[in-house]
Amino acid sequence: MKEIKIFSPASIANLSCGFDILGLCLNDIGDEIIVRKTKEKGIKILKVTGQKLTLDVNRNVAGVSALALLRETNVDCGFEIEIHKGIKPGSGIGSSAASSAGSVFAINELIGKPYSNKELIKFAMEGEKIASGSAHADNVTAVLLGGFTFVRDGLSFDVFKLNNPIELAFTILHPQIELKTSESRELIPKNVSLEKMITQSANLGAFISGLYTEDYDLISRSIKDVVIEPLRSILIPEFETLKEISLSNNALGFGISGSGPSVFALSKGLINAKKIGDLLKNKYKKTGIPFDIHTSNINEKGIKIITTK
Repeated sequence: MKEIKIFSPASIANLSCGFDILGLCLNDIGDEIIVRKTKEKGIKILKVTGQKLTLDVNRNVAGVSALALLRETNVDCGFEIEIHKGIKPGSGIGSSAASSAGSVFAINELIGKPYSNKELIKFAMEGEKIASGSAHADNVTAVLLGGFTFVRDGLSFDVFKLNNPIELAFTILHPQIELKTSESRELIPKNVSLEKMITQSANLGAFISGLYTEDYDLISRSIKDVVIEPLRSILIPEFETLKEISLSNNALGFGISGSGPSVFALSKGLINAKKIGDLLKNKYKKTGIPFDIHTSNINEKGIKIITTK
């Protein structure tokens, strides 16, 4: 194999009650990445379409993660990368994670898969570190493993998949304003009260239990954020209104996707997710702010190979 084209999907991190712990892989929204073997060693980024991003391999997240992989891998060739962005940077649905994870996944396939997808996480996290200032694993874990994922310890790459209730579906509204992860993280309190810690921990445990028992009422009661959302939501226009519309129309939950500005509504069934999407669309048109709406069920597989040569 000399060339591979992959689809690297968008993702939702945090899922309200699991800051830097929970992740979820989405369908149909994402980047397409082409990687080719070259005789000249090293990494080159030839092209980026869809967004204005640097071709400098030391500053582009796909290049940074790829270089991290090559530092630990003996190969007698190099690689050139083309990135066709389907996710806007700063959108809150894992733009940097899609590129970071996608480049190392593709290179790993071209060199005979010496690493498992789980082992690729540590390389992809180097790209995330450049993008947000911290090497968090929640988005890249979801992209590489698929489905719902849990990060017990990002430093030791102790991560795993969770059960995926088949009826869950997401509505994502992306206001086209940029909210950088590094800036959004500055709003997070350094200390949290014992009361909030107990509430957030209880919600996280109950949410995971709800995933395994497929108890949609428990999932709905648990997908709540008492620590981060009250601070970050003020940066997202009409957040409370969108939340009210979603919850009053049978959404199981509503929250900020990653660091924002995208928001998500969680529903039982894709039909209800699309209905909520229409309602949110009608409301947000009145703001005059450009936006995108996506509906998605859960991508259980993660990154997909499109073609090989």
